[in-house]
Amino acid sequence: MKAVLCSAFTGPGDLRLGDIDEPTPAADEVLIDVHAASVSFMDQLMVSGLYQMRPPTPFVPGTEAAGVVVVVGEGVTAFAPGDRVACSSWTGGYAERMTAKASKSVRLPDGVAFESAATVLHNYGTACYALVERARAQAGETVLITGAAGGVGLAAVDLGRHLGLRVIAGVGSDDKAALVRSFGAAEVINYRTEDLRDRIKSITSGGIDIGFDNVGGAIFEQMARLMAWGGRLMPIGFTCGEIPSIPMNLPLLKNYSIIGVFAGAWAEKYPDDAARMNDMLVQWLADGKIRPHIDRVLPLEEAGNAMRAVAGRTVQGRIVLRIR
Repeated sequence: MKAVLCSAFTGPGDLRLGDIDEPTPAADEVLIDVHAASVSFMDQLMVSGLYQMRPPTPFVPGTEAAGVVVVVGEGVTAFAPGDRVACSSWTGGYAERMTAKASKSVRLPDGVAFESAATVLHNYGTACYALVERARAQAGETVLITGAAGGVGLAAVDLGRHLGLRVIAGVGSDDKAALVRSFGAAEVINYRTEDLRDRIKSITSGGIDIGFDNVGGAIFEQMARLMAWGGRLMPIGFTCGEIPSIPMNLPLLKNYSIIGVFAGAWAEKYPDDAARMNDMLVQWLADGKIRPHIDRVLPLEEAGNAMRAVAGRTVQGRIVLRIR
């Protein structure tokens, strides 16, 4: 079968389309005929050797996909061949067929397109875990979301609107403002051309209740000084490439919390909770309560170019690879 192969941790430029054997599902897995897979910043980090884990090479990248179940493992009772599903996995999505744990797969309601379904579990799953499980966000609270036009950021804007939060979207260019506003942002800040501190002081009475930071570096360090009393500051990712550090007197003086968010590890440790969240998200998708944004759809052989676009932060929402 056709698959994109990463043979060394040298980045997207060295990915190659090749032929590999079809994988065999373990007892707790399903084999999926992949129709669509999404491209995330995490995928780009993985092939560059910059993620928290390094799979043995060669491997097939791709952390999120959607398609049709072909075979189920002997211990799987929740799915059957022919089921339309979305799934998340550490690897394997950029191929004609992949295996995924049944606990990290979800049946798709009728009418949900594979392309949209392939963008939900990682984006909205991370946003939902962060806002609902970790931050315990309450309607009426103010959230600042950085990298707000990216995959996870835009999902957080959309979900924040759904949860009744006042969303402030932080973006790196003015051409992204219209998109984040259309997804529910009440305010938009271009942190490359505007003073983040001055804008937050002008549009909030006491700072931000929830900081949802995808960028890291100096942006996170500025956010640490803009928190409201009792707030929650969450590092989600470090797309700028710099892991921040802050003086710890800042959370002490404002009595706020710094809360780590690693949705993938949580899903491994608490698969039943993650499965319930996935069911909820795809039902929201079917009901039109959330609406993932697809930047463009490309063929499988364009995976490397898609990753370079993600690394260059020129993508709004998600790029999807169409495989069938």
